[in-house]
Amino acid sequence: MVVLSKIYTRTGDKGDTALGDGSRRAKYDLRVDAYGTVDELNATLGLARLYVEDDDIDEALARIQNDLFDLGADLCRPDMARDAEADYPPLRMVPAQVERLELEIDAMNEILEPLRSFVLPGGSALAAYLHLCRTVARRAERLAVELAGAEDVNDAALKYLNRLSDWFFVAARVANDEGRDDVLWVPGANR
Repeated sequence: MVVLSKIYTRTGDKGDTALGDGSRRAKYDLRVDAYGTVDELNATLGLARLYVEDDDIDEALARIQNDLFDLGADLCRPDMARDAEADYPPLRMVPAQVERLELEIDAMNEILEPLRSFVLPGGSALAAYLHLCRTVARRAERLAVELAGAEDVNDAALKYLNRLSDWFFVAARVANDEGRDDVLWVPGANR
C-alpha cells in the first residue's frame, strides 16, 4: 500500500499537499491540521515510549502508535461517500479500535484508587510524557470535531480520539506507581 522510494517530491513547494484521494489542499487546511496533529501525537508517543519499563504498557503504546497511522490515513481521505469508488478500500477507523481502548481503560482503572483531586501533569518521566500525549490528543480531537462540523468525518475516528485522551490519563496514573505518586492539585495553595 505504501512505497516510498523518494522522500521529497517538490509537489508541496507552493503550500499545498495531496490528500489520500489525490485531491490537493492548502497545508493550513483544517483537514491537514487535524491529521498533522495526529502525526504530532504519534511522535510525542514515541518519546513517551523511551521511558516505558513494562512490556505490557509498551505493547499497548505500540498498538496505539499503529492506530494513529490508521487514524491519519482515515482523516486524510475526505468524502467517505465515495469510498466505494476508490482503487483500493480506504483505511477507516472501526468501532473495535474504540472498544479496545475502553477495555484497556477499564482494566487499568481497576487498580487505581478513586481521585480526590485533579492530577497535575508530572510525577515520573513516563507519566509526564503520557500527560503531554493526552493534551495533544485533545487538540487533535478539537480539530477533528471542528472538521466534522464542515466536512464528512468518520464517527469512529472522533470517538477514538476522545477515548485515547482518557486512555493516556489513566495510563499516566498507572505510570505514577498506580496513582500513589500522582501530583495532585491543591486549590488555592499559593494564595
